[in-house]
Amino acid sequence: MSVYKNNYRAYTGPVTPLWMRIYVLARYGFAEAWSSKITVALFTLSLLPFIIFLIIIYLANNPIAQLLVFKNSSRSLTVDAGFFLGTLQTQSWIALVLTAWVAPRLISFDLADNALPILLSHPISRVGYVFGKFMAMFTSLSAVTWVPCLLLFVYQCYSSAQPWAMANLSIAVGLFVGAVIWIAFLSILGLALSSWVKWRVVATGIIFAAVFVPAGVGGIVSAVLRTQWGLLLNFPVSMSVLWQRLLGAPEFMRSASSLPTPAIVTVLVLASLLCVAMLNARIRAR
Repeated sequence: MSVYKNNYRAYTGPVTPLWMRIYVLARYGFAEAWSSKITVALFTLSLLPFIIFLIIIYLANNPIAQLLVFKNSSRSLTVDAGFFLGTLQTQSWIALVLTAWVAPRLISFDLADNALPILLSHPISRVGYVFGKFMAMFTSLSAVTWVPCLLLFVYQCYSSAQPWAMANLSIAVGLFVGAVIWIAFLSILGLALSSWVKWRVVATGIIFAAVFVPAGVGGIVSAVLRTQWGLLLNFPVSMSVLWQRLLGAPEFMRSASSLPTPAIVTVLVLASLLCVAMLNARIRAR
C-alpha cells in the first residue's frame, strides 16, 4: 500500500530505563499466573491452615477458651518455635503445589508458542527475561509462605499477655529467611524444568518428581550405606532441619539432626546453579 503522507516521526518521549523493563515481564507474568481459577483455588486452600493456626494462637492465649474446648483435660496449647516450625512446613508444602501449577504457566506457553524470540527481540536480555519470570514466581509463592507466617507471628505478639515479641524476634527472622530460601529454590527449579517441557501437565509432574525422586534415592543411599548423608538429597527433610536451626526449634528427626548446615546450604546452591544452567541452555537453544 502506498503511503502519501510521510508524517511518521521517531518517538522522542521519555524512555523506560533498561533495569525497569524486567518489571513489565514480572507484572504480566504475575497476571498470567493469577488469571487461572485453579491458582485462586489453591491460594484459598492455603488460607485454611492459616485460619487453623490463627485459632490455635487465640486458644493458647485465652485460658477461658482453653477450658471450654478441653474441659477437664490437662492439655494446654503453647505457641513457641516448634509451633512456627510446623506452620512454616505446612505453608512450604502448599508452596510446592502452587509451584507445580504456576511455573509451567509462566514459561511453557512462551516456548510452546515460539513467543520467546519475539520477547527477546525487544530491549530485554535473557537474564532480564529469567529474572522477570523469577520475580513473578517469587511474589506468588511469598503470598503463601512468609507473609502468612509473619502475620501469625504478629498476631501472637498482639495476643500474648506477656512481653513476647522482643524475646522471640529470632523466630520472625528465621521464618522470613527460611521461607525465602525455600521459595527461591522452588522458583528457579520450577522455571528450569518447565522450560524443557512443552506440555503443562507433564511439567507439573516433573516438578513433583524432581523433589520426591531424589528423596527416595537419598533414602536408599542412607539405608544401604548406613549414613545420614543421603538425606541431603531429600530436600523437604534437609530444609526442615535448616528451618529448625533458624527458628531454634526442638529436633524433629534424629537421623537428620547431625546434618551440618553448610552441607545443606551447599547442596541447595549446587542444585540451584544446575537449574540456572538448564534454563540458560534452553533459552539459548530457542
